[in-house]
Amino acid sequence: MIQWNTPQPPTAPFIASIFNYYLSDNLEGYAEYDEKTLALVKTIPGYLGYESMKHEGRGTFISYWKDMDSVSEWASHPVHIEAKKRGAQWYKYYHSMIAEVGRFQFSKMRVEG
Repeated sequence: MIQWNTPQPPTAPFIASIFNYYLSDNLEGYAEYDEKTLALVKTIPGYLGYESMKHEGRGTFISYWKDMDSVSEWASHPVHIEAKKRGAQWYKYYHSMIAEVGRFQFSKMRVEG
């Protein structure tokens, strides 16, 4: 489920930054940096939200952005740069992609009981 930064989801178009990874066995400092970057990213203008999935060391983290300028601002932030440097320790494998979301359809979940 997407954790939007505002009560209402944005309207397309917007940007999705997709990070797929497989964790290494050396996760020293990983949890702390994960919390630190997630708190910090929410302060970057143009940040819209995120969703994250993890299973048995594999994961996907997708962050959503208003535009490429916002993505670039986050990419050049010193804390994010440091996290990228530490990535060689934390990940066996990773790749990232930037995509423009041209269409977004939102539906609220219904819980039946």
